[in-house]
Amino acid sequence: MGSHGIEFSIFLIFTGAAILATLALYARQAIIVAYIVLGVILGPWGMGLVDDPELIADISHIGIVFLLYLLGLDLFPQELWKMLGEALWVTLLSSFIFFAAGFAIAYGFSYPLPEAVLIGSIMMFSSTIIGVKLLPTTALHHRHTGQMIISVLLIQDLIAIIILLMLQGYGKNDRLLVDITMQILTLPLLILISWLVERYVIVRLINRFDQIHEFIFLLAIAWCLAIAELAVILGLSREIGAFIAGITLASSPIALFITMKLKPLRDFFLVLFFFSLGASFNLDIVSKIMLPAAALAACALVLKPVIFEKLFVKAHEKRAISREVGYRLGQISEFSFLIAVLAAEARFIQQETSYMIQLATLITFIISSCIVVLNYRTPIATSDRMRRD
Repeated sequence: MGSHGIEFSIFLIFTGAAILATLALYARQAIIVAYIVLGVILGPWGMGLVDDPELIADISHIGIVFLLYLLGLDLFPQELWKMLGEALWVTLLSSFIFFAAGFAIAYGFSYPLPEAVLIGSIMMFSSTIIGVKLLPTTALHHRHTGQMIISVLLIQDLIAIIILLMLQGYGKNDRLLVDITMQILTLPLLILISWLVERYVIVRLINRFDQIHEFIFLLAIAWCLAIAELAVILGLSREIGAFIAGITLASSPIALFITMKLKPLRDFFLVLFFFSLGASFNLDIVSKIMLPAAALAACALVLKPVIFEKLFVKAHEKRAISREVGYRLGQISEFSFLIAVLAAEARFIQQETSYMIQLATLITFIISSCIVVLNYRTPIATSDRMRRD
């Protein structure tokens, strides 16, 4: 990679990430911020030490595939039914409000209608990284808070998958409506094939060789990548295929084992993904996008805690818990990075708009992390009184 080779670039990325992650923890920030900032520092628009971020981005997309695979593995069908009710109407109504707010801001800054719609849509999602990773799990109160947060995040993730599916159908040719319709019709075929193979092949192999952990690990990776490639053959994306692969395995008794084994692999590639976002960020246009990005970020930081608190109180939750959930969900999501990147690749939005979305998301990450760590118990609090695992 560049004049130094990929080995030197990997050394720079992970050594630098470890140093900046340490600083981020002392500054009470989500570690993801460190990866993005490191990309800006080392990338072509910074020191230029990693001068081919596109190659890193290509490698890191595998991390997104594993991320969606693990998301699917966590999405037990029976748990999803339990969530329908309180979390469903709170999530859908809040998503509509956030969409309208984001759309209004984008339209006010004279973004074209399709771009304003996408900017509105990214406002609907909150960060799993901040919502879940900054949440203690030991106290009973926080277990209930965690259930509320995870319920909202999972339903938001399903909405995000639908948006990704629609983006996948966009831009292949001039028949936009036909393409999107074909994507939606192809999805049930992928689900059916995955379910049949999982039920009559994968589950039997797991039951037969479940004591051989190395084999289960290999089978889990092969299953994820095979369905991802099948999705591409059917005209869908690898990300959608990985998500379906995870859902079909979610009811398996071995799902938790697979999740635990694949998380380090996913995290390795996600470091590369968020680094590549920072490395590809054009610092020369920050002045052009700062005002709309700041407006979008401010709207998310102010509006989301208020709306979530009011809606959960109406759903008969305690006000203090509802307020805490609101602040823990009071930012834009890392999913918005992915949607912004894919939308730019599909030429649904301009690259400058993608940068604006990424900058707004990063601002909310930094400020929201500070708010949560300073006011609520988290595993990374600097004081013993506020720290709880």
